[in-house]
Amino acid sequence: MKPSNDTQISEFLLLGFSEEPELQPLIFGLFLSMYLITVVGNLLIILTVCSDSHLHTPMYFFLANLSFVDIFSTSTTVPKMLMNIQTESKVITFAGCVTQIYFFILFAVLDVFLLSVMAYDRYVAICHPLHYKVIMKPRFCGLLVLLSWIMCILNSLLQSLMMLRLSFCTEVKIPHFFCELNEMVQLACSDTFLNNLVMYFAAVLLGGGPFAGILYSYSKIVSSIRGISSARGKYKAFSTCASQLSVVSLFYCTMLGVYLSSAATQSSHASAVASVMYTVVTPMLNPFIYSLRNKDIKRALKTFFLREILHGQLS
Repeated sequence: MKPSNDTQISEFLLLGFSEEPELQPLIFGLFLSMYLITVVGNLLIILTVCSDSHLHTPMYFFLANLSFVDIFSTSTTVPKMLMNIQTESKVITFAGCVTQIYFFILFAVLDVFLLSVMAYDRYVAICHPLHYKVIMKPRFCGLLVLLSWIMCILNSLLQSLMMLRLSFCTEVKIPHFFCELNEMVQLACSDTFLNNLVMYFAAVLLGGGPFAGILYSYSKIVSSIRGISSARGKYKAFSTCASQLSVVSLFYCTMLGVYLSSAATQSSHASAVASVMYTVVTPMLNPFIYSLRNKDIKRALKTFFLREILHGQLS
C-alpha cells in the first residue's frame, strides 16, 4: 500500500484483545469492574487523606497525589475501550489517538516521579529523622509535585507533537486496546528515526533517572535499618516504607515484565495483554496495598465511614 500523508483525516482501528463476539461481554464486565474498583479505591484514599488532619503529612500528601494520578491514568484508556465494545466499533480518530498518547504518557511518567518523590520522603524520614520537619516542609513538598507536573507536561507535549510529523497509511490497525506510543511509531509509514531517538532518550532520562533515585533511597534506608540495634526499632522503621516498597516493586516489575516479554515474543497481542498489568491492575491494587498495610489509613478510613454513616442517620 502506498503511504499517504492524510493524518488529518485518518481513523485508526483499536483491535483490543479479541475479535470474537462471545468474549466481548466478558471483557467488558471484567474491565468495567476493575475500572470502578480503581476509581472508588483511589477516591477513598484521597477523601480520607483530605478529611483526617492526622494524615496531613508529606507522605500522605504524596499518596493522595498518586491516587489522583492513578484515577486519571486508568481513565485515559479504559473508558474508550469500554465504549468501543459497547458500540461495537473499534474506530479512534487521529486526534483522539494523539490526545490519548499525551495523557497516558503524562500520567504514566507522573507515577514514576511521584514514586521517586515518595522514596525520597521515606529516605529523609528514616535516615535523617531529626531534620525531617525542616527538610520536608509543605512548601518544598508542593514544589516537588509542581516540578514533577511541569516536567511530565513538557515531555508529553513533546512526544505528542512528534507524532504530528508522522504520516500513516490509509488504514492502520492498532493491535492494542489503546494508542500506545511505541506501537504507533512502529505503524507509521514515514521515517521514524527522530521519533525513536526522542522516545528512548525520554525513557532513559525520565524513567531511568527517577528509578536510580528510588534505588539509591532504598539502599540508604536498608543500610540505616540494619544499623538499628533493637528488633522492634527495625520493624517500625521498615513498616513505614513497606507499603510504598510494595507499590514500587509491583509497578516496575510489571512494566519491565511487559517490555521484556514483548521483546522476547515479538507479539503485539501478547504485549497488549501484558500491559494490562501496569495500566489497569497496578492502579487498582495500590489503594488495597496502602490501606491493608497502613494502620493510619485503616484508622482514618474507619473514622471516615463512621462519620458519613452518622451524618446520614442524622440527616
